[in-house]
Amino acid sequence: MKRRNFIKKTAATAAGTMIIPTIVPSSVFGKSAPSNKINIGQIGCGRIARGHDMPGVWQHEVAQIMAVSDLDSNRMADGKKLVEDHYNEKTGSNNAVDVKMYADYKEMLLDKDIDAVVISTPDHWHSQPAIEAALAGKDIYLQKPTSLTITEGRLLSDIVHRQGVILQVGTQQRSSPQFRRAAELVRNGRIGKVHTVKIGLPGDPSGPLFEEMPVPKSLNFDMWLGSTPEIPYTENLVHPQKGYDRPGWLRHENYGAGMITGWGQHHYDSAAWGMDTEFTGPISVETVAQFPKSGSWNVHGDFMVKHEYANGMTVYTSGGFPNGIRYEGTDGWIFVTRGAYRATASDPIPEGSTKALDASSEDILRSQIGDDEIHLYVSEEQHGNWLDCVQSRKQPISPVEIGHRACTVCLISHIAMKIPGVLKWNPEAEKFVDNDVANSMLRRPQRYPYGTDYIMR
Repeated sequence: MKRRNFIKKTAATAAGTMIIPTIVPSSVFGKSAPSNKINIGQIGCGRIARGHDMPGVWQHEVAQIMAVSDLDSNRMADGKKLVEDHYNEKTGSNNAVDVKMYADYKEMLLDKDIDAVVISTPDHWHSQPAIEAALAGKDIYLQKPTSLTITEGRLLSDIVHRQGVILQVGTQQRSSPQFRRAAELVRNGRIGKVHTVKIGLPGDPSGPLFEEMPVPKSLNFDMWLGSTPEIPYTENLVHPQKGYDRPGWLRHENYGAGMITGWGQHHYDSAAWGMDTEFTGPISVETVAQFPKSGSWNVHGDFMVKHEYANGMTVYTSGGFPNGIRYEGTDGWIFVTRGAYRATASDPIPEGSTKALDASSEDILRSQIGDDEIHLYVSEEQHGNWLDCVQSRKQPISPVEIGHRACTVCLISHIAMKIPGVLKWNPEAEKFVDNDVANSMLRRPQRYPYGTDYIMR
């Protein structure tokens, strides 16, 4: 089905009044529905899907992965086998499920048996399938970054709200107790008035110049490129043809922005939770960054970013800081990072090591949050929280607007890497102040027939 006909079948317009989806997830009807399972379609069957998203979904009894889609037929077949093997082993049956395969995810979105989709594609294929899924009435789990442009991120958030679908962003640090604990302590004044936040975030190394190669027969390379410029195929700018190691597309600006979005959306999202800036953003950004002078990989390397906020906070981000978030206030500091720490109500401080959560004083960490103080959203697991919200229709812990705002901090930082000096940012208008060059980078040119410019026509 042609893209334009697909959109006409799922929505009248993105700019009009609220649209009622024609495809209603069966799960919303509760226990009396024909099936109590939330039927999931997996879009993208690569490294993140196999190691994070598919296991994240199938661990919950309420959901069942019933379809997979990938532009590489070998990866799609591997994804089908991975899911079927899991359910066969779980049930002790050799034919517990027969997972459907869709070479084009748009056909999956037309399947009325599918209630929701998980999008684990390369970054340049995040916003478009998420928007199309929302227009098709599907609930969505979307890997970060939410978008590669601020224009697309705004469009996605607006359409998700207009359609009334549930979208969870894969910023799973919100479901890690140490990040929630750190944010609650900061929000409740345990380190006094916060003035500085330091975020540790690495860059990517450069590489050699990769030669053109024949396109594998298994790969729909033109669609894989999508809205990005048409360039010759080389395996090191796409994904490995054997195995599921870290793919080369992560290091090319056509398909991502480097670590500023790759890790950045995680940490900027978590930092905003503690700073109480989830629905706004900085008012200025200044960046220095190194870029490769040769080779095919061209995303940023070492860098430092400075953001200033209207509430007086200043955020510094650099690979020179430990990977994590350090809040500094008038009465102390708190540092939080990833790790195995699991807090309990009686013992909120890590045993033995304070690697995952640390502070200038143990008294800060042992402090109890009172009933009349700020208590933040609690989620035990990111995929499980999404599935709960698919059933309840409540907002998830990482909703689309908060995801868009965190991603915006990443994207204005990336723009500032290309423009010397301080850039003034208006978080309400989502535009740079008096800088036409910077504002021209709020979107990217799109190659017909792909991209949100064309699906919205």
